[in-house]
Amino acid sequence: MLPIAALTAEEARRIDTLVFDLDDTVLDHGRLGEAAYRALFRLREAGLDLVASTGRPAGWAEIVARQWPIAAALAENGAVAWTTRSEDGRVHLVDTVGPEERRERHARLVAIADDLVALHGLELADDNAARRTDITFDIGEHRHVDPSVVSAARTHAQSLGARTFLSSVHLHITFEGFDKASGYARWASSVRGDDPTRALWLAGFVGDSGNDASAFAAFGITFAVANVRRHLGQLTVRPRFVADHAMGAGFAQIADALARLRSS
Repeated sequence: MLPIAALTAEEARRIDTLVFDLDDTVLDHGRLGEAAYRALFRLREAGLDLVASTGRPAGWAEIVARQWPIAAALAENGAVAWTTRSEDGRVHLVDTVGPEERRERHARLVAIADDLVALHGLELADDNAARRTDITFDIGEHRHVDPSVVSAARTHAQSLGARTFLSSVHLHITFEGFDKASGYARWASSVRGDDPTRALWLAGFVGDSGNDASAFAAFGITFAVANVRRHLGQLTVRPRFVADHAMGAGFAQIADALARLRSS
């Protein structure tokens, strides 16, 4: 990984979109700070489309899409998206699965979740009511779960046919085939009409943890805030650039470098 000071103007100007994680990347332990929020406006003024990409619920992403200066908010690790319609400024949902299939998948996930709670002592995260595609357990937000327990629960869930994602705060179980990279490629293709491979190459990504692994491997240029160092063991491909600071301060530092170099 290179320090953010090593980023060149050519690299900064090559990207047309910046995709970014929320928890512990833009947010400080779930809170949005002034510097990170201000950085979003500076990035937009620098000519970048902005897309939030998070493991947080679709219900939360709708609010983010409505209130932040962004083109879209991808939720639940890329499974669904809220995107702003250019013709009327309203947001709408991008989901390839219909309501009946959603209900059937949820019922199957509930059965797996009940097993994980009973056999591994996990507790549901407090944001599940706003979710559409997955069920999520709190492993580091309001309670700490030993990594060995998390590993055993993941193996158990996978043996029952579920996919799992691990972030700095949550363990997710799902039947969706998308991740943060493929979810962005789908959005860029279906909403903007972009070639998916080219869209990934022309976009940058900022993240911090294990559920950003697919994005660090797939996007054209990748950045991380300093707290990524705690999660390097979960990444097969490391981010190219890393900020000196953690969380929101690190995101603001990356944004400052991008905006400055794009205008130089």
